[in-house]
Amino acid sequence: MQLRSDNFQHGKPIPPTLAFAKLGKPVALSDNRSPHLAWKDAPQGTQSFVLTCIDTDVPSKPDDVNKEGRTVPADLPRVEFVHWLMANIPVECGELTEGACSDDITPRGKRQPYGPPGNVQGVNSYTDWFAGDVQMEGTYLGYDGPCPPWNDSLVHHYHFRVYALDVPRLPLEEGFSLEELRAAMAGHVLSEALLTGTYSLNPNVPA
Repeated sequence: MQLRSDNFQHGKPIPPTLAFAKLGKPVALSDNRSPHLAWKDAPQGTQSFVLTCIDTDVPSKPDDVNKEGRTVPADLPRVEFVHWLMANIPVECGELTEGACSDDITPRGKRQPYGPPGNVQGVNSYTDWFAGDVQMEGTYLGYDGPCPPWNDSLVHHYHFRVYALDVPRLPLEEGFSLEELRAAMAGHVLSEALLTGTYSLNPNVPA
């Protein structure tokens, strides 16, 4: 399988328009548009697709995150941060246009995120990130873009993956988790394609 985007190339920076935040003083909210994605060459027997976007460079401890006079060290262990989970994408679908699934920031999270017919979308990690924030807390479904710590010493990598499955639907409800998705996909993945973009909000660590 092959996965590409008109917005960025594999291993190259993601445009700020596709991010949750952009450079400001120190950061500002951005356009949060979902990227253009197109995939092809799914194997014979494919009946549906799954799409995920996961940042694998998130600090495992928040001690230094976004704090003046401090830097998130490069050697700090990193964990996953989910930005997008979409299952039950119909086999006829092979492309998503820019902004088709998100075109702004929705405080407290999207209630019914856009997507191709029949899709179901999971919860992303902004749900936990904004917990306790009076203005922003809520259940975040669908796509919400990059917002790495503005004082992180590492560039963050955002891994977009499309999986070709041998079943037309997975038994998932709206708001499913990454763990639930992985369990449901087990034994059904025929092929997958990867597209990785980078992003940084630290002006001293260009993406």
